[in-house]
Amino acid sequence: MIEEINKKLDILELERIKEILPDYIHKTSKDNPPISESLNYLLEEEIAFKDNRAAEGIIKASNFPFRKTIDDYDFSFQPSVSENQIRELANLSFISNHENIIFIGNPGTGKTHLAVSLGIEAAKHRNSVYFITCHNLMQKLNKAQKENRLDKQLQHLAQYKLLIIDEIGYLPVDHQGSNLFFQLIARRYMTKSTIVTTNMPFSRWGEVFSDNTLASAVLDRLLHYSYIIRITGNSYRIKDKIVESDSRTNEYNE
Repeated sequence: MIEEINKKLDILELERIKEILPDYIHKTSKDNPPISESLNYLLEEEIAFKDNRAAEGIIKASNFPFRKTIDDYDFSFQPSVSENQIRELANLSFISNHENIIFIGNPGTGKTHLAVSLGIEAAKHRNSVYFITCHNLMQKLNKAQKENRLDKQLQHLAQYKLLIIDEIGYLPVDHQGSNLFFQLIARRYMTKSTIVTTNMPFSRWGEVFSDNTLASAVLDRLLHYSYIIRITGNSYRIKDKIVESDSRTNEYNE
């Protein structure tokens, strides 16, 4: 009988049920639970398995530079960041509301970490997500324009439910790149959500994009429906060095 059941499970592609069924039958043979209870348990296991597999596929395709969650972020080291606000954003209502998130602060303060952690959370709930640095985005758009496929590339990038653009302001963008960047943001405006990280105050985005008018147009669309999270404090990259230095100082004083 088990062999016949396994064949049918293969046909239906119910991999998780096939995997756990023998052990489940063994464990419940004495208890003899109602068939509805057993069926509900097995189906819940199958749904969870498929959800996890789909999420893993989205995460792999999202181009994240690393995998870090909100739980990995040390809020005690960056008290300027509200843990409650970040966890509230992790419920992903900002995606359904087509709102944006802007993380602004000095290098090393955890902006990318928080952006990635929200992206991973979105991917776990089967939202299409793509991560890219601003520099690589400019290269991608410029190349598409040279190859006469800009519209197709913009359409592709505009369809992600969540687009994460990292490191705006670290390198200047020329006028052509600024125009392409604006076209992308304009296509996503009020239809999709975008997370950006930047080390530049908004007043200096004209320097970043080599054009005050284009910079204002970009900001107008990014900030209209958005959460602005300013991060102040020391760099995570020197956190361990600070701890090590303090430890050595204490030893010396003793």
